[in-house]
Amino acid sequence: MTGGGDWQHDVLLELTDGHSDPVAPAVAEPSEGQAASDSPDPTPPPAPVPYRARDPRVPAPVPESLPTVDPRLALALGSPHHGDSAARRAGASLRRLTASATQEVAEQTRFAQELQQPVTTGRVIAVSSIRGGVGKSTVSALLGRTFNHYRHDPVLTLEADAALGTLPVRMGVDTVRWCCADLARILTPAMQLTDITGYLAPVADGGWLLPASQGRVGAPMDLRTYRTVTLALRRYFAVTVADCETLPGEMARTAMDTAHARVVVAPMTAEGIHGTRQVLDWLGQLPHSALATTVVALSANSPDTTIDPKTATAHLREPGVPVVLLPYDRHLAQGGPIHTAMLGRSTRDAAVRLAAEAMRRAVRVR
Repeated sequence: MTGGGDWQHDVLLELTDGHSDPVAPAVAEPSEGQAASDSPDPTPPPAPVPYRARDPRVPAPVPESLPTVDPRLALALGSPHHGDSAARRAGASLRRLTASATQEVAEQTRFAQELQQPVTTGRVIAVSSIRGGVGKSTVSALLGRTFNHYRHDPVLTLEADAALGTLPVRMGVDTVRWCCADLARILTPAMQLTDITGYLAPVADGGWLLPASQGRVGAPMDLRTYRTVTLALRRYFAVTVADCETLPGEMARTAMDTAHARVVVAPMTAEGIHGTRQVLDWLGQLPHSALATTVVALSANSPDTTIDPKTATAHLREPGVPVVLLPYDRHLAQGGPIHTAMLGRSTRDAAVRLAAEAMRRAVRVR
């Protein structure tokens, strides 16, 4: 991770509430001559801190490694489709041969510069939506892969969905072992990046994944776990993409409020656009307006959508946020692992632009 100054020390102080010792200080004893009854609260509770020192003599329990997709079901996935049809790919190649490439190269260069901006502390980009099934985890996976492709420092994609999310499958991870709650229990400020990555799932194209669960129905991820993990991992990863639960869930509201930048995924439907606009109005009413660091991903999940993209985009842009259109893509609609090489050309371009817009806004936050 690039940047100047002892920023890791600053984050460590933030994690420990300004104390160099990660363990909370003991409650002070009454001074001589002062009766215990003179204190308005003789036994105040200790201040909560994200970390507690773990007894090294007691090994942490090792979770069982579980597949992200049942092996019997994995056989039914079939071969991945290309995002563009053969005819469309041939037409795009002809257009590129006859058109001037100057403007395209200039735009790609600008996006690459945005994506490669140096950071002094890790940036957290939260992704959410008004309901499930609109492509929230798909957008998170696209962002994670895009950041990892353009950046030379570590990138993490984190699943912060309290429900049974699909991010590990979309990232192409076959098995998961450690989840957010497991890592929160063993994190210490003394851990190095090599220690941390031992508990994460490596992604085939690069980068790391931390799932919210092992794909089992159980206790949902809580706010304390999310804050502990995201605050701690900012020391190690330049960019963390957090795939949050849907709004207006408590976890999603907290993640959207505390992130450096946020991406709201809106489906290309009348009700989806209307609901997303309400979310944007809510973000503008927060004590510190979050609209300046918000981007909307307008996702077309069907080839038969009848909503006019220009009208939908104009409606969502009224609060002052950029809108990036993610076109319908056969490869994404197929489900299963995302293969970057199989994405349609317009989908790849949209993912790069969306990541650049989010990174530009995340770097603004100091």
